Amino acid sequence: MALALAASTGVAVAADAEAGAVQFRKCTPCHNIGPGAKNKVGPELNGLEGRHSGIVEGFNYSDANKNSGITWNKETFLEYITDPRKKIPGTKMVFAGIKNEQDRENLWAYLSSFKADGSKK
Repeated sequence: MALALAASTGVAVAADAEAGAVQFRKCTPCHNIGPGAKNKVGPELNGLEGRHSGIVEGFNYSDANKNSGITWNKETFLEYITDPRKKIPGTKMVFAGIKNEQDRENLWAYLSSFKADGSKK
């Protein structure tokens, strides 16, 4: 009931990093995160918050991504993950996006909980 009330009044529900870990399963075919994360089809995502787009060592980014000028933060990520090709035309990322706002919020809560070395904040 409280969730329905919050949704109907436009009040955002708090993000849940554990639920974000479940959302991250959609990302695991291409991305790694955590201790020992390596680049796959996509770059590893440790330390994403505050990182400039296109700079992970050893990953071959598209020119569009390298030249996007993006510094990852919550707002930018939420916009990007809704429709990656709209946010960065020419990106190599072939993911359709996550349309559900709460799922995007949860995913960001999970991703932003990792430091650059893969440890938890």
